[in-house]
Amino acid sequence: MIEVYYAEDDETIGKSVKEYLEQQNCKVTVFDRIADVKKALIGHLPTIVLLDWNMPDGQGSELCLWIRERWITLPIVYLTVRGDSHDIVTGFQNGADDYVVKPFDLAVLYSRILALLRRTEGVTHTKLFCDDLMLDKEKTAVYNGQKEIVVSQPEYRILLILMENKGKTITRNQLLEQVWDRSGNYVNDNTLTVTMKRLREKLNHPACLKTIRSFGYRMEDTQ
Repeated sequence: MIEVYYAEDDETIGKSVKEYLEQQNCKVTVFDRIADVKKALIGHLPTIVLLDWNMPDGQGSELCLWIRERWITLPIVYLTVRGDSHDIVTGFQNGADDYVVKPFDLAVLYSRILALLRRTEGVTHTKLFCDDLMLDKEKTAVYNGQKEIVVSQPEYRILLILMENKGKTITRNQLLEQVWDRSGNYVNDNTLTVTMKRLREKLNHPACLKTIRSFGYRMEDTQ
């Protein structure tokens, strides 16, 4: 099911888009304030975000930039009231993937959503996110914001396991087995402690990487 977050302060438009997309088996949540969209995104990421250009508490371009600083691959479509080249250019500069000009045919909007998701299919599966951290599995690289962080192979494996299981607590024994024992290298428990300490320091002690005392570790979004 396609899950849509839609920032739209016009109740009539928001209702019609929601009703139509839900008929197409989408799940749609409409927000009339940018602040509410941010709060929802921090708790859960949808499949795609639709952004109205003008909102009561700001512009869609501002929200788009905020999203892109945190979730690079989340698909975003602008809904602008006119084919204003300035709006469109600004939107793409701030990270939008596509735009639809109001008034629009609902079937056209839905087809554009499907087309965008086809283009981006698989991209999100190669990139894992937690707060400002991003792990790119295709490049075998770790980023804190826009800065790439150089990590060792064990540090990368630890972060990969935790981010692939975001929200779940992974025990110390599980990490020891999956990071070291699979290679036939026996290590003691202190090796994990030291490796985790170095990883935290390299990542500037992120709040999203939590220690569950006497048990293990967990990654979870805090922003």
